[in-house]
Amino acid sequence: MQMEPTERAWEMVSVLRKACRFPADLEMEVYAGIVGKEAAIMFLRWCAEQANRPVTAEQILNHWDTVADKVGAQRDDLQAVSMNDVVTTLEVEPMLSDEQEQNLVAYIGALPRDMRFGLVKSLVKIPPVAAAITQDKYDAVVFDAIAEISKEAS
Repeated sequence: MQMEPTERAWEMVSVLRKACRFPADLEMEVYAGIVGKEAAIMFLRWCAEQANRPVTAEQILNHWDTVADKVGAQRDDLQAVSMNDVVTTLEVEPMLSDEQEQNLVAYIGALPRDMRFGLVKSLVKIPPVAAAITQDKYDAVVFDAIAEISKEAS
């Protein structure tokens, strides 16, 4: 029987992806049986590409809870892209809501020490962001990086 990628078929794939974890070879067979082989191949290829993309500044600032684990698992090259996106985004729009401020500090805290140092060094050059991340309540996360910046300046 030839399967077609209908709206209901894609809805079923979505439900299965949320509710079930299949081994890779079985996943392909299950989805191919619902939407057809070609559509299943393209969908799984798209899923793999999405999983290997760096986390964006928008995701970090606005959806930290959903991307925190992905950030922690990113390779250093992808982390560098995420960090650069955060700096660039905040250079363009430096005003942070309270939630974005907390998410930014959580992101800084999730980084390895050397990357944390590099990111904080870039962020303190943006006055509104520097004022936000250097508040006393964030000392535990940001203080170490700022201390390193001070040593470097001396």
